[in-house]
Order: sequence, then structure tokens, then C-alpha cells
Amino acid sequence: MGEETQISRRRFHAMAVWAIGGFISAGMALPALAYIIGPALQSRKTQEWIRLGSTSKVELGVPTLFKVTIEQQTGWITNEQELSVYVITDNGRDYTAMSNICTHLGCRVRWVADRNQFFCPCHNGQFDKEGQVIAGPPPRPLDRYEVRVEGEQLFIKAG
Repeated sequence: MGEETQISRRRFHAMAVWAIGGFISAGMALPALAYIIGPALQSRKTQEWIRLGSTSKVELGVPTLFKVTIEQQTGWITNEQELSVYVITDNGRDYTAMSNICTHLGCRVRWVADRNQFFCPCHNGQFDKEGQVIAGPPPRPLDRYEVRVEGEQLFIKAG
């Protein structure tokens, strides 16, 4: 018959302590590791549709300002941000949505009805009602969003 190997009581207790310590360490390390690495492994939504409001709020030929609050998640940090968008239509069917952020230094533009243009107060940037640069230092037109109409609701694609 084969030899029987005996483990001393001291050796058995040492192995048991190491095994229990290993299970406890793994039990604490795995959730911590998932917390740290998990957000980086999650699939990130690059673009989503955001509801602005009713199409009935938009007057023909007049840019209308819509404000919505969106949540942005970076890793495990969630931030709320207000998004302001001007929407214009000339026929009630086709809508154009533009950012209210000047393309020069990121100041907020406002619609000046009596001058029929957007105005940026930071450096006197001026845009026509379609968002094209009229005067001032802005290097390009106002940014645009893709627009979708479902029923009587306006949606833009942010990303």
C-alpha cells in the first residue's frame, strides 16, 4: 500500500488561515475592482434623441428657444446640464434646430427680433436667422442638430 502523508495540526491551521484570508480578500477585491473598472467597460451611448417640446410653440419664421436638462455620465459621475436650442420653421413641417452657443468663444447667443438676427454679446458676433455668420469674429455658423418630429413633439439628436 501507499504511504499516508500526514499534515501536522500547525500546518493545517496555517493553510486554513491562508484559505480563509484569500476568500475574504477576494470577496472585498472583486467588487472594488468592478467599481473602478466597470464604468470603462460599459457601452456608452454616443447619441440619443432628446425631446424638446411641442411643435405648436414654434412660430413660422421666428426662432424659438427651447431649454432642456440632460444627464451626462462620465464613468460613475453623473452631471446635469442645461441644453438650449433655437428651433425655426418656415412651413410648419421642416424644422431646423441650432445651438445657442457662439462658435467663437462659447458665449450664449440671443435672438434680437427687431434686427432679425442672433447676437453674441461677448465680441459682437452676429448670425442670421439660419445661423450663418453675418459679422464679427465667429469662424463658422451656429452648430445644428438633427431634428425628428413624432406626432406633435420635437426631438433632437445630441451626441
